[in-house]
Amino acid sequence: MPSQLPSLMQSTPEEARKTPPAAAEDTQWSRPECQAWTGMLLLGTCLLYCARVTMPVCTVAMSQDFGWNKKEAGIVLSSFFWGYCLTQVVGGHLGDRIGGEKVILLSASTWGFITTVTPLLAHLGNGHLAFMTFSRILMGLLQGVYFPALASLLSQRVPESERAFTYGTVGAGSQFGTLVTGGIGSVLLDWCGWQSVFYFSGGLTLLWVYYVYRYLLNEKDLDLALDVLTQDLPMVRPSKVPWRQLFRKPSVWAAICSQLSSACSFFILLSWLPTFFKETFPHSKGWVFNVVPWLLAIPASPFSGFLSDRLISQGYRVITVRKFMQVMGLGLSSVFALCLGHTTSFLKAVIFASASIGLQTFNQSGISVNIQDLAPSCAGFLFGVANTAGALAGVIGVYLSGYLIEATGSWTCIFDLVAIISNLGLGTFLVFGKAQRVDLTPDHEDL
Repeated sequence: MPSQLPSLMQSTPEEARKTPPAAAEDTQWSRPECQAWTGMLLLGTCLLYCARVTMPVCTVAMSQDFGWNKKEAGIVLSSFFWGYCLTQVVGGHLGDRIGGEKVILLSASTWGFITTVTPLLAHLGNGHLAFMTFSRILMGLLQGVYFPALASLLSQRVPESERAFTYGTVGAGSQFGTLVTGGIGSVLLDWCGWQSVFYFSGGLTLLWVYYVYRYLLNEKDLDLALDVLTQDLPMVRPSKVPWRQLFRKPSVWAAICSQLSSACSFFILLSWLPTFFKETFPHSKGWVFNVVPWLLAIPASPFSGFLSDRLISQGYRVITVRKFMQVMGLGLSSVFALCLGHTTSFLKAVIFASASIGLQTFNQSGISVNIQDLAPSCAGFLFGVANTAGALAGVIGVYLSGYLIEATGSWTCIFDLVAIISNLGLGTFLVFGKAQRVDLTPDHEDL
């Protein structure tokens, strides 16, 4: 029987025109609702990354089948971010208007389908590189709306005192999804070929979409959302975004710069770590280096959220806690990334990679939540802007990494690049970062 969770949008398209803005505002989730949605969003984030990292896990095998060199593999891997950067702002803006949960469901249904049919696209003709590049761009377009819509949803539905833990818990799905694809995907890769990994991750996503649609959303919710998108009906929430007010604040630019750095660093490691381990330690087991770093990172994400909320509840200033999380997420993680590039021991390499990836989860309780501190009324939009910057940097960073490896024959350069990018973002946030709201006209006391 479908869940009786209160519908987030029960009005018909005609009624939407008459709904006053105040009446249309979402209320915060109750405890049971928050638990149900947190669990499903955790699983959704997991499946998002299952689909996203399928290509990096399969890159070596696909390169052998199609004859790609490092530059060509870098083109395929980086092409995801071309699409990813184009829909960030759109996803956040739509999340602020029609509800983040609806944007997430609609996008997941399409990225799940694309993932499932990717092996078919690869065999349409001889243009393997072109078809795979196109599929990755399309995947980026579809997944680009997810995190801005998520930021919008949580900023409206979760109390500020619980927001870091909820976001950290949901964010743990990124490590869990990478773990699932790294573990099960590596086994499928060895036993059934790289095509099976795409079928696996895409099929699971479509099952998740069906469950959420069947048990957590009302059909009228999606009908109205689609009507808003296709018929240009009035939005159910106020649409004015204080553009000038936001971008005049140094704290906003500090948040954007820090998000850019954290996203770029993470994308470089996510894209190239499987190939690094495969080539540097050719006799190692794929399930070890594709599983262990992400396995250890899973508890780090909710722990960072718990620690953040705990410190704030004990009286520490919000901005002090956010900056501490960034010191861990960008500063200390970059130290371990540097160590990763200067070791010849497989065991040490796994330890350093695990530490770097695990500490990067602290960014979710730092800059990701800080964006919601700054502008909760338009958090989806602002997160979309920041993540667009991160995605653009990801395009350049992932491709540049492939170029540097091909040109120098050394992996050290990409870990040096990660450290430089991380510390530039950290320094900017430590100097200019704040937690004062900037989306309202009256001045408020800094937290």
